[in-house]
Amino acid sequence: MEGEKISMHTSRFLHIGFLCLLSLAVSSQVFAQEEEIQKRRLLMETNNDAATKTIKTAVAAKDYPTIELKAKEIMGNMDQLLDLFPKDSLSEKSRAKAEIWDKWDEFTKERDKVRKAAEDLAKAAAAKDEAEVQGKFKVLGDACASCHKPFRGPRKGS
Repeated sequence: MEGEKISMHTSRFLHIGFLCLLSLAVSSQVFAQEEEIQKRRLLMETNNDAATKTIKTAVAAKDYPTIELKAKEIMGNMDQLLDLFPKDSLSEKSRAKAEIWDKWDEFTKERDKVRKAAEDLAKAAAAKDEAEVQGKFKVLGDACASCHKPFRGPRKGS
């Protein structure tokens, strides 16, 4: 009878230990996803600041070095983007839609369009071609919007 009590306590202890380890594994995965969500939010905010604010002002001022620099910054961000979308990394604060993972190939192509548009804008700025810069800046804006429409949801609480 005493051996059964020890065995029962050992079994409970192992069960509780297993549940603790499982809980730790799940919580660390959730934390890692939240970290990725925060990184991609910062990346998108950086792109928004570069494109809609800095580049727009630089286009008006014909500040080609700034346009080129910020377009290259967007290119670099696009190179990192896919790594910031681990499978099903959604949260209440994330604007990412589940369609990203359901249509991963399409999402990847949209990212490629944004990167190409930024690259073309950087080249136009390096050439100091005013008309080309204005046209490529519009293409960049359209490329960003064409990805946001299907893959980004409405603004949520901060």
